[in-house]
Amino acid sequence: MVSVDVSDAVVAVRARTRSGEPACCTECGQLSEWCHSRYARRLVDVTLAGRPLRIDLSVRRLYYENTTCPKTTFAEQIPGLTVRYQRRTPRLQRLVEDIAVVLAGRGGSRMLRILNIRLSRVAVLSQLMRVPLPPLVTPRVLGVDDFALHGGTYGTLLVDATTRLPLTLWEGRDAEQLGRWLRAHPGVEVACRDGSLTYRQGITAGAPEAVQVSDRFHLWQGLSRRVQDIASAHRGCLPAALPPVSEDDRPPAEETTENAVAGSRAGRHAQSLFEAVQALTRTGRSHSSVARELGLDRRTVGKYARARTWQEVVRRPPRKPSTLDPYLDYLRQRWDEGQHSAKILHEELQTKGYLGHYQRVKMAVAPLRRGLPIDEPRERPPSPREAARWITTHPHRRSLHINERLPRLLEHCPELKLTHDLVRRFATMLDNRDAAPLPGWLSDLAQSGLAPLAGLAGALHEDRHAVAQGITTPYNSGVNEGRITDVKLQKRIMAGRASVSLLRHRVVLIAHLRRRHADRPTMAPR
Repeated sequence: MVSVDVSDAVVAVRARTRSGEPACCTECGQLSEWCHSRYARRLVDVTLAGRPLRIDLSVRRLYYENTTCPKTTFAEQIPGLTVRYQRRTPRLQRLVEDIAVVLAGRGGSRMLRILNIRLSRVAVLSQLMRVPLPPLVTPRVLGVDDFALHGGTYGTLLVDATTRLPLTLWEGRDAEQLGRWLRAHPGVEVACRDGSLTYRQGITAGAPEAVQVSDRFHLWQGLSRRVQDIASAHRGCLPAALPPVSEDDRPPAEETTENAVAGSRAGRHAQSLFEAVQALTRTGRSHSSVARELGLDRRTVGKYARARTWQEVVRRPPRKPSTLDPYLDYLRQRWDEGQHSAKILHEELQTKGYLGHYQRVKMAVAPLRRGLPIDEPRERPPSPREAARWITTHPHRRSLHINERLPRLLEHCPELKLTHDLVRRFATMLDNRDAAPLPGWLSDLAQSGLAPLAGLAGALHEDRHAVAQGITTPYNSGVNEGRITDVKLQKRIMAGRASVSLLRHRVVLIAHLRRRHADRPTMAPR
């Protein structure tokens, strides 16, 4: 029997189960028809026409006729409608759990409020933590990587590289915890990781039979960082990448411009810092000691210590091309003719098709008022990061601009040329998946005379077996990197305040939720 009561606030459905139907015991599953009494259950379901739906259900309590069962009476359950100790229908409960997994506490509460379902953020988080994690199956190929948890604290994420699903995560990145997890879940055959000594020791202790694979991306990333360190140490060679400038093409007021930079606030600041850092480092003091005395960052001290002149460290970003560039010659001509009003010059340029703002014209003629030439766009030497990117980029993927400048830079700097040759040899090994030249390459790396490359050679030599597997096998940590991006997304959604247990629940459950919805067949269009 069903009756419906519609009010302004809620839709109430009153229902009653049939008296003659047998019900199944919740303990052992045996049927019974002997009614003891009835009682009312109030259930909440998903909204109907935008209104909350309440179900007032009258169910029976029945005697249990099996003497071996510890139960005396039991309440009947309606499949698909009721669950023991639950005031929500299974459909509403799944909706609440899915929203909690996707949006967490406050966001989930707001989304449920839009659906006219009132739950606090604490209740949403409570429902999320009650969802059981899927059973953990030991993977054949395991991915291990770390991620920043908060501040200087890091966590460890384990991923099944075959199914691409996260397994678990925890705070810290120590070898003992990883080894303990591997011993509790035997069966891992391949373990993909970065070059971390901690993870190497943990895998060796927990799964000594597993093949360790040093990730190709991390190998290339480590080499690229060393290339940038070398380019920073030889930043004085970087202007050689620019095309040669003849004396006729040199701006006549170059010295005046340099004097103007020296007289500026940024120039005076750079000059004073350069003199102070150079004076202290010449006495043999370390960069950290100089940084503490001057109140600077250690990297800033290193930059000023490596520079030969203060002009190398002064901040003079190149002027970007603008819509006024085609009219600079006209501005010089009119200025020489005696027209010094920026407003009138702007009106004249508008008649010639200039669509820019007056303020840009005013800024363009400002150097002319000080007796300086118009600041035309000029090419700057590449930064150490740009030079490193030129060296590590595949020759077929370099632009024409790089192909013109890189040979000049390498011809001028033997150290960068040697670095370029070593990088290309390693790239060839990765492309061909051939680790046979690895021992010779490591030997040349150690004997290169470049400290960053020599240090890298020592680290790779200790891990040479995993490096060889990373070069030759198709296994890598790409799945881990994608999952770590997802972990960062979940942290941002929760404003970084999530505990490790809550973060683990969300990361694991949301991956399975996406997989479940992705596997659902879509309805064919009519």
